[in-house]
Amino acid sequence: MRFISSENNDLIKKVKSLKLKKYRELRKEFFVEGARIVKEALMSSAEIKEIIISEKASENEDIAETICMAIKLGCDIYTVSETVFKSISETTNPQGILATIKMADYDLEEMIIAKSIDVCKCDKYFVILDEIKDPGNMGTIIRTADAAGFNGVIVSKGCVDVYNPKVLRSTMGSIFHIPINLSQDLSYALKEIKMQNIRVYAAHTKGNLYYYEADMTQSTAIVIGNEAFGISDKTMESADELISIPITGRAESLNASVAAGILMYEPLRQKKLYK
Repeated sequence: MRFISSENNDLIKKVKSLKLKKYRELRKEFFVEGARIVKEALMSSAEIKEIIISEKASENEDIAETICMAIKLGCDIYTVSETVFKSISETTNPQGILATIKMADYDLEEMIIAKSIDVCKCDKYFVILDEIKDPGNMGTIIRTADAAGFNGVIVSKGCVDVYNPKVLRSTMGSIFHIPINLSQDLSYALKEIKMQNIRVYAAHTKGNLYYYEADMTQSTAIVIGNEAFGISDKTMESADELISIPITGRAESLNASVAAGILMYEPLRQKKLYK
């Protein structure tokens, strides 16, 4: 392990720059912070560039275990002073460990035809996010897609940055478990999905069907729209069907991540019901 005491160190400057989206995109790197998510990265196929720990971090049992794992994997590890670590941390009470990681580049076509897992068997399931703006919603939807056994998440150009620190924290490590395609053209992505006989259901308050009336026992893509405006007109036109979640109380709508969770677990329910 190498020790860094100055905030002017090049590595420290790099980590600070990764707090901004433009530098994350320029370097194709991001960082995650905390023992749990760093451990998730180590256990995945993520390409870890560096691990940085504060001087007192190894006193924590979980962090000490994570450091041992990183050493066995041959990761570059740097120790910094408490002051330096606080200068690069994104949290109010830093745990004392972070990792810089190379962004994964998931090709849309490869993601669509990739072998299915768990819930899907021979079918494919995707969630498509159309201009989701809230970091907490984005991270929670990614985490839920992972939990529900989905094959991937497709993110439109107008969404909040997937590698935003708040998004990453909300994923609770699922960012390393499920492929995410950053789409530059959602219309093209929807066209490619439909060419693979994947039915597209878009969540809409005026849906023609309630979500449990839609057949999700075969390959399905679920579209979740912007928190304030819903799905765009262009995306709506590309959908095979608009579906809604019944609301019997006084609320006008559901939170985007809650709605996404209900819809993403419907294929699991239907497959168990009809198998």
